[in-house]
Amino acid sequence: MTGMNRCRLYSDFNCPFCYAMHERLYALGVMEQISWQGVQHAPHLPEPMAVWAGHLRAELKQEVEMVRRLAPEVSISLPAGKPNTALAIAAAARALRLDPPRAGDFIRSLYRLFWIDGADLSDQRIVQVEAERFGFAGTELAGSAAPPVERILDEWRDRWEQTEHQGVPLLQRPDQQMLVGLMPQETLRHFLTRD
Repeated sequence: MTGMNRCRLYSDFNCPFCYAMHERLYALGVMEQISWQGVQHAPHLPEPMAVWAGHLRAELKQEVEMVRRLAPEVSISLPAGKPNTALAIAAAARALRLDPPRAGDFIRSLYRLFWIDGADLSDQRIVQVEAERFGFAGTELAGSAAPPVERILDEWRDRWEQTEHQGVPLLQRPDQQMLVGLMPQETLRHFLTRD
């Protein structure tokens, strides 16, 4: 699968199920079949990331524990809260435009930076340092001089909204068949190899 024939993966960095799905697809060795498209499923979240307490903390802990049950092979930690992901998604879009192979590794690292290390992905400096680790100029991915990617982000969001599921992770084949949520490896393998 190349170009327009690749499956689309609608995903958000602050969703633990998206992180686990990404790790699972990576482990299956199928990322070259996937067109990653970042969407904000919680655009209201503050910058910088707020520390969650009370029922929000309990819900976050429950989500992480569910990922641990559904994907025990995935390393995951309980973060302090969830960051606004607009900056990270825009940086990922810029990276994909500049160098898709390196961008794939950068995107994976952003998930892991949050879900293993608890880093605030709404922090421009954190995203820039991570970009530089992968050979990008940090300011070309996240900063006032970074090229605009609003059109790409709008296209991703519009296509995601047209699926009428509004859930993440959402994997969509070129024939419009979809999987929503974290799926077992065998289900993913079957979905990606069916004609």
